[in-house]
Amino acid sequence: MTNTLQLDDKAWRILQALQLDGRAPLKQLALEAGLSLPATAERLKRLQEAGVISGIHAQLDATVVGYGVRAIIGITALQPGKRPLLEHLRRQPEVLECHHVTGADSYLMTVVAPDMKALEALLEGMNKYGETRTSIVMSTPIPERALQPPSSATD
Repeated sequence: MTNTLQLDDKAWRILQALQLDGRAPLKQLALEAGLSLPATAERLKRLQEAGVISGIHAQLDATVVGYGVRAIIGITALQPGKRPLLEHLRRQPEVLECHHVTGADSYLMTVVAPDMKALEALLEGMNKYGETRTSIVMSTPIPERALQPPSSATD
C-alpha cells in the first residue's frame, strides 16, 4: 500500500503553479497560494523533504534538438533476462522512460531517435533480450499534463 500524503488546497496551488512554471519566483507562488513569503518557503521545503517535489526540470522539444522519431516500445523478456535488459536500457540515452507493466509486455518504454535508421539500431540492441513491438508516435494530441488533486478527477 502506498503512503499517500494529504495535501491541502494551498499546497496544491503551489504545486500547480510550479508545474506550469518551474522557474516561478517565490513571490508569485506565495500570491498563488495566498500565503506569506516565509510560509510559502517553508511549504516548499516540506514538500521537497516529503518527496512530493522530486525535481524541477526543463522540458525540451525532442524534434528541435534533433530527435525526429518518437516511439513506444513494448518488450517481453523472460525473468532471467530482465536484469540485463534493464542494465542495457539504462545505458541508452534514447530511452526516456521505462515502465514495468502487466499484460503481454514486461516493459513499455518511450524512446527517441534522430531517424528510422537509428531507431532500427536501438531495436537491434534490445532484441537480444526479448521480443519487441514498436509503435511510432505520429502526434501527441494530449501531451504530459500537470497533476491535479485526486478529488478533481472527472469522467
